[in-house]
Amino acid sequence: MKVLVVGSGAREHAILWKLAQSPRKPELFAAPGNAGTASIATNVPVAVTDLDALVAAVREHGIDLTIVGPELPLTAGIVDRFREEGLRIFGPTQAAARIEGSKSFARGVMVGAGAPIPAFEVFDDADAAREYVRLRGAPVVIKADGLAAGKGVVVAETTDDALRAVRMVSRAFGKRLVIEQRLTGQEVSVFCFTDGEHVTPPVAACDYKRAYDGDEGPNTGGMGGYSPPPWWDAAMERRIRETCIEPVIREMARQGSPFTGVLYGGLMLTDDGPFVIEFNARLGDPEGQLILPRLENDLLEVVEASLDGSLPSLNLRWSGECTVGVVLAPGGYPGPHETGAPIEGLADAERDALVFHAGTAAAGSGGFATSGGRTLAVVGRGATMAEARAQAYAGADAVTFEGKHQRTDIASFVAG
Repeated sequence: MKVLVVGSGAREHAILWKLAQSPRKPELFAAPGNAGTASIATNVPVAVTDLDALVAAVREHGIDLTIVGPELPLTAGIVDRFREEGLRIFGPTQAAARIEGSKSFARGVMVGAGAPIPAFEVFDDADAAREYVRLRGAPVVIKADGLAAGKGVVVAETTDDALRAVRMVSRAFGKRLVIEQRLTGQEVSVFCFTDGEHVTPPVAACDYKRAYDGDEGPNTGGMGGYSPPPWWDAAMERRIRETCIEPVIREMARQGSPFTGVLYGGLMLTDDGPFVIEFNARLGDPEGQLILPRLENDLLEVVEASLDGSLPSLNLRWSGECTVGVVLAPGGYPGPHETGAPIEGLADAERDALVFHAGTAAAGSGGFATSGGRTLAVVGRGATMAEARAQAYAGADAVTFEGKHQRTDIASFVAG
């Protein structure tokens, strides 16, 4: 069997790593992949949104199944296009992917589902949004309606901050905005597989979005994380599944946009219970690198059960193992940064930890160099969070490149 994974980040490297463990021994391909995926898959140099070229690559290589990693091809309609071509693909349709591609659409689904969400308003006019802010005051959260690569959300502590955020977000990402109540509590990312009707038991992880220790600095795509949260238990899993996930899956089917794939809920656990902050239409990054090592099932089997509607007969199992991930990035990330620096110490890091590539390029004599934003994700595993954290940081510290930056406080609740 031949399987193609669409994407080029550490999440896609982790998906390929997990697929490589399948007893069915699939032949793996990545489009476009990265320098790390080349060790376990055939990289196909095709952009993730070039649907014509992706279809052609699938036919050329005789691909049996395609798995989509990032959100851009999903919102561009890759699943619809592949289905029209009679090609097997895992992920939501363009209509269903609107749950990530449009925050106003997602809010409408959640209202229809009766899911717990913060109070919100949608605006298509920046002047009206600013007037609302003046009347309501702060703190509030300003969000671009569409995809913004994690940069379209501003938590405004004061009215002046909120007014500036409305101006910035509307100019950078389009006129439509969502302004919502700011909640306080513990953020958590929750993931499940779904066939459009049934959902698997969700798994949880927590990530660190800010660039610097102490949650300081600009938002990033994620600087690391851990799984499972120490406070996650069966009662919380059941409550979130029954109030936040299953009603949304039913509502999307009722609206004619059934969701098949991985549903990713960003939640806030408040004193009043869990609230849904957002939904995404794929695995998270860096969360995917944390939860896939904990999946005891064959990922290929899970994907096919989601596509075939046989999830109820699948006994999905998440191990009790703990994982901690540390992202290594070039200095200056997420702003301007240098690339092309040689990467040393990977073999030492990989003795105990998992290393997933993202912004790397092949260099001479089988080596690697930095090539983009987040460079590597180093994941430690252990029977306890402390063991996983120690392994992750030992691996991260073994890797060196000029300007390397990493947070030192991932899972710091077990540091002392």
